[in-house]
Amino acid sequence: MPQYILALDQGTTSSRAILFDKRGRIVAQAQKEFTQIFPRPGWVEHDPLEIWSTQAGVAAEATVKAGQNGKSIAAIGITNQRETVVVWNRKTGKPIYNAIVWQDRRTAEYCDQLRAEGREDLIRNKTGLLLDAYFSASKVKWILDNVRGARRKAAAGELAFGTVDSWLIWNFTQGELHVTDVTNASRTMLFNIHTLQWDEELLGLFDIPRSMLPEVRQSSEVYGETKTTVFASKIPIAGIAGDQQAALFGQLCTSPGMVKNTYGTGCFMLMNTGPEPKASSNNLLTTVAWQRNGQVEYALEGSIFMAGAVVQWLRDNLGIIKTSAEVEQLAKQVNSTGGVCFVPAFAGLGAPYWDPYARAAIFGMSRATTAAHIARAALESIAFQTMDVLEAMKVDSGLPIAELRVDGGAAANKLLMQFQADVLDTKVIRPRITETTALGAAYLAGLAVGYWQNLEELQALGQSDTLFSPNASQPGIRESIENWHHAVQALRVWSHAPQGSAAEPPRPN
Repeated sequence: MPQYILALDQGTTSSRAILFDKRGRIVAQAQKEFTQIFPRPGWVEHDPLEIWSTQAGVAAEATVKAGQNGKSIAAIGITNQRETVVVWNRKTGKPIYNAIVWQDRRTAEYCDQLRAEGREDLIRNKTGLLLDAYFSASKVKWILDNVRGARRKAAAGELAFGTVDSWLIWNFTQGELHVTDVTNASRTMLFNIHTLQWDEELLGLFDIPRSMLPEVRQSSEVYGETKTTVFASKIPIAGIAGDQQAALFGQLCTSPGMVKNTYGTGCFMLMNTGPEPKASSNNLLTTVAWQRNGQVEYALEGSIFMAGAVVQWLRDNLGIIKTSAEVEQLAKQVNSTGGVCFVPAFAGLGAPYWDPYARAAIFGMSRATTAAHIARAALESIAFQTMDVLEAMKVDSGLPIAELRVDGGAAANKLLMQFQADVLDTKVIRPRITETTALGAAYLAGLAVGYWQNLEELQALGQSDTLFSPNASQPGIRESIENWHHAVQALRVWSHAPQGSAAEPPRPN
């Protein structure tokens, strides 16, 4: 009977399951969306029971689609939306509150309070993270502070906390395993990335009992076996990684200096920096890439808020395209932006600026400007933002960058990928299978059980598909990069100007 690896990809809007064969090819897959809950502005929640039911459902569906049962699956790998938290009762296995999602901002004021108390450097030095409501710690504290009886039960050891990977494994093993891996632990703001331990000082700061926390394990090892009726037989659970780290491994960025960029709604760029964590002086995050065979690899991470979302804005707000796929053809109608520069800071600027007050602007328009010029400028803005993060990574890491590996929806846009290579003056490599997040989870699980023997065997699978080489003779690249930086500078000056001052004309003498 042929053997497969089952990757479970629990995302922010849907749960997916993908079955991979020995050559890293997709055999079967299933996907199901689940409810997004918005109790108040800025609050985002999921029902943990719905997360579990959809994930278990697609796991069974993908297996049946392939005409297989549990006996044909060598191992399960899990990858998940990071920072989202679930707190549940150890005895009943039932959550005491909805999952609070990484996008949720309800604890922003509390984080501001910690910053005012001078706690930011302590947190940054231990965790590699910026002090922000994005991460898990303040969310757990909120649940303990706001759910009746939660603090008493937590103090009595009756509650368990976990990121989504922990919650799924708890359910797959019927409460036998309460574990996470180093990548997910490193996103909680409770984990010391130098000692690789839960940090007592941080637990005290957020008032979270140690008894709630899962055991931290490697990203690639056999944690235990499934005990549910989802599968016909027990299957080893053998790989865990947060989604962006899984994509980094799926792209086989296994040597220091290798970088991947995921072009989704925003962009997530990670660089493998090797066995030593690199502190950032450019507002990047220092995080754990993975741990396997006792060896830890670290990464630098930069987030870009608006990538594919810029194209959605052209479609939904301006109406100049009907579908996102049309943007490439529209942009190709012109050979340049005609001097137009688009800085899409609709939700502020992410790395390396981290300016939440910045707002979007389009510069350099004339009477000759058309929808095609704006579309082209929108695509170029994605490449310029990626360039800024990559330059910050070069400085922070001190490592040369030979290529950029890409995935995500917008990576299918040939015009964007070629311009990206030109702007970076670096090769851009797009994989044959763009499901690199699930593939990374599969690789980690498969290596743990000997389905694949080593990294060399994975490299030999030849997943890279399309190479975009920089066009050295491309005219105007240097000038367009300078224009981009001028536009960002002008935008930040305008965004921080006192209200009304920009609108008042000079008074005559």
